[in-house]
Amino acid sequence: MKFFFLRQILVLGVALPLGAMADARFERWDKNQNGFLEKGELPSPLRRNFERVDANKDGVISLDEHLKVSRARQNGGSGNSRTQNYRLIADIPYAGTDNPRQALDLLLPEKVESEKYPVVVFIHGGAWRAGSKASGRSKLQKLVAEGRFAGVSVGYRLSSEAKWPAQIHDCKAAIRWVRANAEKYKLDASRIAVWGSSAGGHLVNMLGVSGGVKELEGALGPHTNESSRVTCVVNFFGPTKLLAMNDYGGTMDHDAPDSPESQLIGGPIQEHKERANAASPISYVSKDDAPFLHVHGTKDPLVPFNQAEIFHSALKQKGVSTILYPVEGAGHGFRELAVDKRVAEFLEQHLLE
Repeated sequence: MKFFFLRQILVLGVALPLGAMADARFERWDKNQNGFLEKGELPSPLRRNFERVDANKDGVISLDEHLKVSRARQNGGSGNSRTQNYRLIADIPYAGTDNPRQALDLLLPEKVESEKYPVVVFIHGGAWRAGSKASGRSKLQKLVAEGRFAGVSVGYRLSSEAKWPAQIHDCKAAIRWVRANAEKYKLDASRIAVWGSSAGGHLVNMLGVSGGVKELEGALGPHTNESSRVTCVVNFFGPTKLLAMNDYGGTMDHDAPDSPESQLIGGPIQEHKERANAASPISYVSKDDAPFLHVHGTKDPLVPFNQAEIFHSALKQKGVSTILYPVEGAGHGFRELAVDKRVAEFLEQHLLE
């Protein structure tokens, strides 16, 4: 017990052996999945360090502040780092800009045992207004370390910087970058899965249904001749129909002018229905969409479980392969070994078989 307590103190107090461990703890503590840690979300012994870690004194701890204090490995530019069983190439620009949000992290197996690696692309959550691609590395590291997949964690412009459809334009540019650089990094351009949670779930949902939708493609980056289609989608509690977000209760008023959805599209969603529908994945469902796995807590207070149900139903009606995996009693986020197993099985089915 004493050793466990010491390690907990080190996370926010002095040092942490691996950045990946810090990422995982940040994600676990971030109960409302908004990309920041409030004092009340921290384990009790760590709250005494809150003011010291909150370097900019804005009342919350960002992932960057957390990683800085824990001394996790973070690289600038095109720097490389090696951790156990995988290699990280951080902060690669994918859109032909120097905007740090328009960058991705590439994770490659340490031991090259395959001619080409299928790619799992992770897109972070944070209500489209917070979060960082650094959190995606903790989701991808185990998959990559096993030596069967490469991983990509994507950053994108937040709603405070750019309104919809900037976010999906960024994500599509990142997918095109993967295809354009497949030969260089031994990636399999024909097998690309996308996985995201919350706002990231919304964005991967959109990637899965918008292949060939010109207005969502954008013209970012030097690889516009490449396709942005994806092989399959893992959707963790992502919004699917913005105008129906308030229909099944919860702790958030999604129709409010300052809601995440309203900030995403640049105005209250019920007053801008055309824009809200244009930002809803359910609006683009067609028979040629990618296969989906939806994982959603049945008691999610932020993104109602019904968002997964109606999207799953719409895909099914079009003949799209779709699986709905409810996590009974879970809220907005979960840590279940059964979920990890189901995700791994889905990725193996669509990327390895």
